[in-house]
Amino acid sequence: MKKNNISKEDLRIAVVEFAKQFVGIPYKYGATSKDAPNAFDCSGFTQYIYSQFDYKIPRSTILQAEFAGKKIGSIKNILPGDLVFLHSTSGHYNKKFPQGIGHVAMYLGNNKAIHATSKRYKTYPNIIEKGSIKIESLSKIIQKAKPLVIIKRIV
Repeated sequence: MKKNNISKEDLRIAVVEFAKQFVGIPYKYGATSKDAPNAFDCSGFTQYIYSQFDYKIPRSTILQAEFAGKKIGSIKNILPGDLVFLHSTSGHYNKKFPQGIGHVAMYLGNNKAIHATSKRYKTYPNIIEKGSIKIESLSKIIQKAKPLVIIKRIV
């Protein structure tokens, strides 16, 4: 879908509605754009969704948090389509985010968010995770992958 001649609010709604069709698609650790739309990891999912609306965002969670969109100062100002970045259990670190970022979810509205979520079953020598795209309450996602690090608005 092209973003021309559509209000930002309508575009945010279109992004959210498009994302919802992927509920149940399998999670794949380290999924690439070649795996989409048949499998996703969390940042690959958000990158894929926004690419369908001609927004180019980086591939990894930490780079999305650093370079994609604009920072939203408070969760009170969150809108549908905003990306919520959390530390999670396996954060990636850089100078801007020394606390680490390991997970991203897209806010849908009404305390709901969509994300590629998984459970890790094996770490060495090969990581094995199983999961899928799910809609859950934002507060549950934050509680599970806390702390909330930053919120970014793409649209």
